Amino acid sequence: MTVDETVVAVAGSNDGQAQLATDLSTLEIANGTKQTGEQPAHRSHDPQYNQKRSDPFQFGSRLLGEEDDPFEFNAWDHVEVDDEFKEYAEQQYEMQRRAPVSEFDKFRFNSDPAKWWNKFYKNNTSNFFKDRKWLQQEFPVLDRLTQEDAGPVTILEIGAGAGNTAFPVLSRNKNPKLKLHACDFSKTAVDVMRNHEAYNTDLMQADVWDVAGEELPPGLGEGSVDLVMMVFIFSALSPLQWKKAVENVHRVLKPGGEVCFRDYGRGDLAQVRFKKGRYLEENFYIRGDGTRVYFFEKDELADIWSGKLNIEATDGDADADSEGVKPKFEIEELGVDRRMLVNRARKLKMYRCWMQGRFRKV
Repeated sequence: MTVDETVVAVAGSNDGQAQLATDLSTLEIANGTKQTGEQPAHRSHDPQYNQKRSDPFQFGSRLLGEEDDPFEFNAWDHVEVDDEFKEYAEQQYEMQRRAPVSEFDKFRFNSDPAKWWNKFYKNNTSNFFKDRKWLQQEFPVLDRLTQEDAGPVTILEIGAGAGNTAFPVLSRNKNPKLKLHACDFSKTAVDVMRNHEAYNTDLMQADVWDVAGEELPPGLGEGSVDLVMMVFIFSALSPLQWKKAVENVHRVLKPGGEVCFRDYGRGDLAQVRFKKGRYLEENFYIRGDGTRVYFFEKDELADIWSGKLNIEATDGDADADSEGVKPKFEIEELGVDRRMLVNRARKLKMYRCWMQGRFRKV
């Protein structure tokens, strides 16, 4: 992901923290310089050397060495947080726990989450988001399924928002037999997609759907989907909804079907910067606009999707899996994308953390 795309990912993911968005949006872009024989490609400022990765889960190769000036580039890959930030983060977590969301607000935000997402998309049109053109690089399976000779393919995007994943995929599609189902919890978001100039019902169907609900998406039956995309959506669910969501994804996928997953990791700057009155429970918060966000650990995600974690069910669903096969996925890949962004003008270091995975239906 480029620096520009990272900036928009922060804004588009709606963390509701103005200072974080300001810090990131004022990043200075380095002047382009020609690569010399003494300088490896990943250390060059020349944009022609950007994103030259053979392994999508490598997450970049610009590594920060002891002798490097951290403010030479706008971003560094695989950077562990320093001791100063660790101490600051732990102080922030303790402050957050001591000043949680009130019981009244917990009920208000958890009882009708769709209300807050509808409000969000009403206030932020599709122009607020930048298209996720990096998806084919991070998930090469998308490139394979959109080739002309790929044959009949059904893709389901969960949490499609304003279509900033769906429409870039369709713009590169060469497969006449592709059908992309783009579903979102918010009716307002679905209306934005349906009114988009590129919305083509021959290739795409946008619907309102709750991944943690009882029904499957409109027009899709069990075992009908080749690929599920979940990009910054699982974090919007309450931990009590994880079980049902995983079940529904398992139900709709064909045997051997795949999930492409990307979401927030614990310790991301967006989590650390939450103030008082935003803490719902451990790693789970309410943003300023009323939408929810969870920050995951790598092992936690592996246990959730592999079926090892005994997730507490939602009310009335405690015995849903008492009979039959428990849904589970094989973890094909699961990585932690740690990045340090810098504001070169203000000499600020900003640590981001994302989780990225591929899960295959067993």
